[in-house]
Amino acid sequence: MTTPRPPAESDLPAVAAIYAYYVDKSVATFDEIPPGVEDWQAKAAAITGAGLPFLVTEEDGEVTGFAYAGPFRPKPAYRHTAEVTIYLAPGATGRGLGRLLLGALIERAARAGTRQLVAVVADSGDPASLRLHAAFGFEQAGRLRGVGYKHGRWIDTILLQRALHPSDAP
Repeated sequence: MTTPRPPAESDLPAVAAIYAYYVDKSVATFDEIPPGVEDWQAKAAAITGAGLPFLVTEEDGEVTGFAYAGPFRPKPAYRHTAEVTIYLAPGATGRGLGRLLLGALIERAARAGTRQLVAVVADSGDPASLRLHAAFGFEQAGRLRGVGYKHGRWIDTILLQRALHPSDAP
């Protein structure tokens, strides 16, 4: 199995394509227009420039998934909290890559000084993302009802949270 690593510039078109699939075919993201490669270049530079992790997995030279811990909110008091994002290529699900990426992301976020991780998961009726996060100690912190509208329906989001240092646990 692959080892998660920071993306090379040449990986970003595949990252953009993976994300575009979920923009077009699912409610996993509330984006309605897929960001271009240039947007992903800027995002990767901003995340890594802030000292936060951005990771990809690959198999046989093809990017199979990506994950990053980005700023949770723009206000400065949130600077020790990061929001987790993780997407796998459609043909790469169910093979343990999500666990591999999330585990590496948590470890690197903790080393970067992050105190809390938050995941905002669309309630799509598919519990895979909720199970993945729960397996790594994320707990439900809340639900926002009907906050997204995509593909002709209203969607809730579930807020998940994990403290990275025992002294920060609720």
